[in-house]
Amino acid sequence: MRKRSVSTVAAVAVFGGLLAGCSGGNDSGSGDITLSVWAMGDSSKPMEQMAADFTKENPTIKVKVQAIPWGSAHDKLLTAVASKKGPDVLQMGTTWMPEFASAGAIADLTNDIPNYPELAPDNFFKGTITSTQFDGKTVGVPWLAETRILFYRTDVLKSVGYDKAPATWDELLDASAKLTARGKDQYGIGLDPKEPTLNFMFARQNGAKLIENNKAQFEEPAFAEAVSYLDTYFKKGYAPVDLGLDTSQSFGGEGMVPMFISGPWMIKTIKDQIPDIEGKWATAVLPSKENNMSSLGGSNLTVFNYTEQKDAALKFIAFLSKPEKQLEWMKLTGELPATMKAWEDPQLSDDANMAVVGEQLKNAEPMPLVKAWDNISQNFLKTFEQIYRADADLNEQLKAFNAQSQQLLDK
Repeated sequence: MRKRSVSTVAAVAVFGGLLAGCSGGNDSGSGDITLSVWAMGDSSKPMEQMAADFTKENPTIKVKVQAIPWGSAHDKLLTAVASKKGPDVLQMGTTWMPEFASAGAIADLTNDIPNYPELAPDNFFKGTITSTQFDGKTVGVPWLAETRILFYRTDVLKSVGYDKAPATWDELLDASAKLTARGKDQYGIGLDPKEPTLNFMFARQNGAKLIENNKAQFEEPAFAEAVSYLDTYFKKGYAPVDLGLDTSQSFGGEGMVPMFISGPWMIKTIKDQIPDIEGKWATAVLPSKENNMSSLGGSNLTVFNYTEQKDAALKFIAFLSKPEKQLEWMKLTGELPATMKAWEDPQLSDDANMAVVGEQLKNAEPMPLVKAWDNISQNFLKTFEQIYRADADLNEQLKAFNAQSQQLLDK
């Protein structure tokens, strides 16, 4: 379904009744509070378990959890904005924060955060806090965090003279060239050109600003140099294009593609799908240029702006933000905590791969928090395809892309 703007939906929506799962209130005659919580994806059952534990500690606050499939969540949120009828607490992907914050859908928590020690910004990774900031306000609390790291075959890298992962851009390019030189149908690294964050992530490592003071910076040398650097991998055949193989085929066996960049979910995937390479692979933080900044994703917990139960909603969010509760959530779902203290727990700190994820989270930032970002990033995929596939002039492509992006920012 094509996305619609918040303003359009708000202007045309007509409602005959209340939304299912609307903001909670007092139970009739009981004096108790009922909170409505929207849990995204498959997380409703674990959230119900957490909610039951919360009510044990807070008997006057009951929590009703409603499962919202990710596929329909965006449109359901738009409807909630238009009607001003929604949940008290909702989980929101970090990329959606600017859109719904600008629409006034999620509450400004700036003055409330100091009242809850669990929600202190210093408790969370810096990048996760960035994802909760919009227009000088705090509009959410970090909940789950993920970032990109380097996966590599230790045995294959060692065969070309690398006893550890490449630590710089130059080393990554050198290792990729040597790995590709192994022979026909051999590559250095898997770089997905259809991954929207890839070029932007590398550009930031080169000092690029992307967007500054609402001005597109995609013509600047730092950005162009990063795009050219990545294009080199495809032009020289160090990274495959349209290989059409899954990770078990490319990363397993002899290591056709012995390095790739992805998120922490791939740790379990490799263990489950390619058990025969156990002890022959590892993870590392990303190679560095000026820095080794990675992209940050995940989700936040927000309070619906029209709730009548803001204090109770924040009390529930504070409960979920305790390190022990974040670890419990991880055990139930496999999703990783945004609270730094949780990463000191042995189940994360003693796991070599998870420790790498935790280290990279210290230097990871979300993509720019502007409403136009979704369209900008999708437009860049088309721009980059013209560069790496059609050999179009890089500077001309970036000039056109910059102008197109500025038009979106000016709307």
